[in-house]
Amino acid sequence: MSTMEFEVGGKKYLVRTDVRYTKTDEWAKKENGKVREGITDYAQKELKDIVGIELPEVGQEVRKGEAIGTLESVKATADFYAAVSGKVVEVNERLLDEPELLNKDPYGEGWIVVIEMSNPEEFDELLTPEQYIEMHKKEGH
Repeated sequence: MSTMEFEVGGKKYLVRTDVRYTKTDEWAKKENGKVREGITDYAQKELKDIVGIELPEVGQEVRKGEAIGTLESVKATADFYAAVSGKVVEVNERLLDEPELLNKDPYGEGWIVVIEMSNPEEFDELLTPEQYIEMHKKEGH
């Protein structure tokens, strides 16, 4: 897994170079017509210690940009959003018992959901790693 690092406000964040990103800090990796999705290093560091998660249902139809679950941290509760439209075919149930995986390994063991894409063009509309970094640098946070 190759990564790039960027710094905003004195904090460093990792970005995987082989995935795409949403403006709401989710990553998406294409896998044979499906997309594996999780939250970014930036998101997990902003939330701090994640202590709980509400996952979508397998079989649930989701739309790109729609809130499909909730993350609970010691600091706040935050929604996470579908990167693409389609059907949820897998959820990472390990996170129910080990939500800390979202902090420890957001791009690996801490993946959240796999969505079977109904509109593969949506994946191409997601941000590249460079665009994602640029967005955060512009916002300055």
